[in-house]
Amino acid sequence: MSQTSVAEHPAEIAASNIGGISETEVSFSPGVTVLTGRNATNRTSFLQAIMAALGSEHASLKGDSDEGHVELTLGENVYRRALEREGGTVVMGGEPYLDDPEGADLFAFLLENNEARRAVARGDDLREVIMRPVDTDAIQAEITRLETRKRDLDDRLDRLDSLDDRLPELEQRRTRLEDQIEDKRTELEAKNTEIENADSTVDDTREQKSAFENALDDLQSTRSELDNVRYRLDTQRESIQALEDERDDLETEVADLSGTPAGDISELDSEIERLRDHKQSLESTISQLQRVLQFNEQMLDGDNPELQNALQETAPRTTANGDGDEDGALTDQLLADETADETTVCWTCGSEVDREAIDETLESLRSLREERAHERNELSSELDELTSQRDALRNERDQHERLQRKLDDIDREIDEREETVDELTSERDRLEDEIGELETDVDELEDQDHSELLDLHKEANQLEFELGRLENDLEDVDEEVQSVEERLDEREDLKRERADLQDELADLRTRIEQLESEAVEEFNDHMETILGILEYANIDRIWIERTERTVREGRRKVQRSVFDLHVVRSTDDGRTYEDTIDHLSESEREVTGLVFALAGYLVHELHEKLPFIVLDSLEALDSDRIAALVEYFSDYAEYLVVALLPEDAAGLDESHERITTI
Repeated sequence: MSQTSVAEHPAEIAASNIGGISETEVSFSPGVTVLTGRNATNRTSFLQAIMAALGSEHASLKGDSDEGHVELTLGENVYRRALEREGGTVVMGGEPYLDDPEGADLFAFLLENNEARRAVARGDDLREVIMRPVDTDAIQAEITRLETRKRDLDDRLDRLDSLDDRLPELEQRRTRLEDQIEDKRTELEAKNTEIENADSTVDDTREQKSAFENALDDLQSTRSELDNVRYRLDTQRESIQALEDERDDLETEVADLSGTPAGDISELDSEIERLRDHKQSLESTISQLQRVLQFNEQMLDGDNPELQNALQETAPRTTANGDGDEDGALTDQLLADETADETTVCWTCGSEVDREAIDETLESLRSLREERAHERNELSSELDELTSQRDALRNERDQHERLQRKLDDIDREIDEREETVDELTSERDRLEDEIGELETDVDELEDQDHSELLDLHKEANQLEFELGRLENDLEDVDEEVQSVEERLDEREDLKRERADLQDELADLRTRIEQLESEAVEEFNDHMETILGILEYANIDRIWIERTERTVREGRRKVQRSVFDLHVVRSTDDGRTYEDTIDHLSESEREVTGLVFALAGYLVHELHEKLPFIVLDSLEALDSDRIAALVEYFSDYAEYLVVALLPEDAAGLDESHERITTI
C-alpha cells in the first residue's frame, strides 16, 4: 500500500500479551496521536505492539504468557505478528509491514533505549549508526559486476578502434584497385583490337585456330587458378603470422597474471563464511541482550503492573523475630513507602532487592552489548576487506581463464590454417606442373607465321588474368569495408552503454559519500531550526562536521569518514566557545538524539515507505518544548504516536487525538 493511500485510513491495532498488555483494540487516525497517562499504564507496551506489527523485533512477550499476537489494519491491508516463547527466548513470526526493520528500529521507533538517541548521549560513532542500514556488501558486489562489464566493453571498443584505423587504408586500397581495373580494361580493349587486326591478315584453318585458342584458354584458366592458390596461400600465411603475434601478446599478459590458485579463493570463502556466522551469532547475542535490557527496564519503570502485583503477592513477609505475625506485616507496610524508591521486588526470585544492584547489573549488560556491537563492527570491516580481496582474486582468475581459452582457440586456429597451407602448397605444385605441360602444348601448336598472333593472345590472356585478380581483390576489399562499417556501427551503442556504466559506477562509488553528506546536512538544518524553536539558553549551535580520519579496519589502516559533533555556546558577555556533548543538559542531549534520528529517517527515505514514527520517554523536556518538538516531527510522518504524562500532554494542541485507556 502506498503512503498516500495509507494516510487516508485510520490505523487499527489489536494486541494480546504484548509487554504488559493482556488484550486491547485501539484505533487512531493519521496525524498526531497522544497516549496520555501515568507510568505503568501500558503506553510503552502499546508502542511496542505498533513496532512489532510494523516489523520490529524489539517487542516483549507478557511475562506470564507463552504466546502473543498483534494485528495492524490499514484500509484493506492487514499485517500480523505472532510472538512465541521457545526455550527461554521469544520467536517472532508472521507478515509485518516491513520486510527489513533495521532502519525503522534506528530512526522511527524512538523509545527510550533507541540506539540513535542513545548514540548521541554516549558519544558513540554517529557515522556508523547512520550508515548501518546501507548494504555495503551489495554495493561492492554491484561495483565489481559493472567493472567486469566495463572491461569487456573497453576490449571491444579497443578492437573497434583498431578497425577504425584500418578503414582509411581499405578505402585507399579500393580506390587504387578501381583505378588499376580501369587501366587494365583499357589496356585489354587495345590488345583485343590488335588481335582483331592481326587475325584478319592470317589465313588459317578453323580447326587450327580453334585448337590454338583452346590451348591458350586452358593455359589462361590454369594460370588464373594458380594465382588464386598463391593469393590464398599468402593470405593464410599472413593470418598465421598475425595469430602468432597475438598469441605472443596474450602469453605475455598471462605471464603477468599470478594465476590465482583455487585454494586461495576457497580459503577466503571459508573464512568469509566463518566470519559471517560469527557476525550472525554476535547479532543474535546483541538482539537477545537488547530484549533482556528492554524487559528489565520496563520492569523497573513499572510498565508490567500485573507481573509486579503477582510478585508483590508472593514476596515473603517476616517480622524482625521471624514470626510473620500481623504486627510484622504492619511494620513492613509502614516501611514500604520509605523504601519504595530504593528497593523493588526481584522478578526472578520474588525477593526485595536494591534497585541500585539491578541498575548495576543492567549497566554491565549494556557494556556487554556495546562490546559485542563494537566486535560486530570490526567483523563487518574485516568482512568487507576479505570480500574485496576475494572478488579481486576471482576477477584475476576469470581473466586468466579467459586469456587461456583465447590462447587455446588461437592454437587451434593456427593448426587449422597450417593444415590449409600444406594443402594449398600441394595444390600450387600440381598447378605449376600442369602449366608446364600446357605451355609445351601451346609451343607445339605455335607456327612461325602465327608467332605474332600467339604473342598477342598470350598478352591478352595475361591481361584478362590480371583483370580477374584485381576484380577479385576489389570484391574482397568491398566485403571487408562493409564488415568493418557494420562493426563500427555498433561502436556508438557500445560507447553509450559504457557511458551509462561509468555513470552508474560513479553513482555507486559516491553513494555512501552522498548519504553521509545528506545525513550531515539534514541533521545540521533540522538542529538549527529546532534550537531556534526550543530557545535553549546560551547554545548558539549544535552541528556535525564530516571529516576524514585514518582508522583501522581489520588488518589495515584506511581513510574513513567520521562525524564530529560540535557544540557552540556563548557567554553572557557575547563570547562564543566550543563545548562538548558531555556538558549538555539531559534535555539538550535528548533533543539532539531525536534530531539525529529524524535525519536518519529522512536520509534513508523511510518517510516514503514507513508512515509511522513512535515517541516515548520525553520527560527530560518541559511541556512547552515537548509540544513544539511533537509539532515539528508531525510534519515528517503521517502517523506520529507519542506517549506522554498527562501534564506534558496538556501542552499539546487540543485537536490532536488522545488515547487514555489501553
